[in-house]
Amino acid sequence: MDLTTIGGIVLAIGGILGGQILEGGHVGSLMQGTAAIIVFGGTIGAVMVATPMGDLKTGMGLLKMVFLNIKGDDPEKIIKELIEAAQIARKESILALEKKLGSFSNPFMQTIFRFVIDGVDPATIADMFDSQIFLEEEHLTAGGKIFETAGGFAPTIGIIGAVLGLIHVMENLADTSKLGAGIAVAFVATVYGVGSANIFFLPFGSKIKRKVKMQGHIKQMILTGAIGIVSGMNPFIIEEKLRAYTHGHGKKHEEKPA
Repeated sequence: MDLTTIGGIVLAIGGILGGQILEGGHVGSLMQGTAAIIVFGGTIGAVMVATPMGDLKTGMGLLKMVFLNIKGDDPEKIIKELIEAAQIARKESILALEKKLGSFSNPFMQTIFRFVIDGVDPATIADMFDSQIFLEEEHLTAGGKIFETAGGFAPTIGIIGAVLGLIHVMENLADTSKLGAGIAVAFVATVYGVGSANIFFLPFGSKIKRKVKMQGHIKQMILTGAIGIVSGMNPFIIEEKLRAYTHGHGKKHEEKPA
């Protein structure tokens, strides 16, 4: 569970509703079904027009990344596993890594080490997986951008809702009983548009893109470690190279180069 997402949403909504209450308003006055239909229906429709179906499906599949931390993406744990693998390969042989294959926490590590164990040369491994990492990151980033697209459309759709509400008000100036409802739709639609864009859509897109980038860095780190092992590099040197991908780079080590 990504607690920053949950905490951020609660804090943002709580702050807005709390301010509304402190000003003497009522939470119920912000609940307008008509405004919600206009803003969210219009925003979803606009995103569908602007985005290919493949990116829409990818983006919806990535929504869980906003709320969950992806399994197997702990850099420190991965570094430890890579160093252990390097030590096994150095003391025994690369073929000895086959018994460790199923214990790797990251699925990508399991995939790449199958090629390592099969004796594929470092240049081929680097060329094959560099392209795969790049293309996958491009694909996932495009999916994550649908939320930023929604964040761009929502405030404008909110303004449209506000204009529609004011048109309704102008049409019923003679009937004062209908003025309040029209004005409410007008202002609440604006709140829905701006609020959803800045509390949900834009932050969701930003977090997805950041996590996709972090996943790419972790895969590059795994690739670097795997190539180091295939090349027969000293485990200490491999660890130093891997630390460049984390904030732990430069930390003191107890073991010495073999």
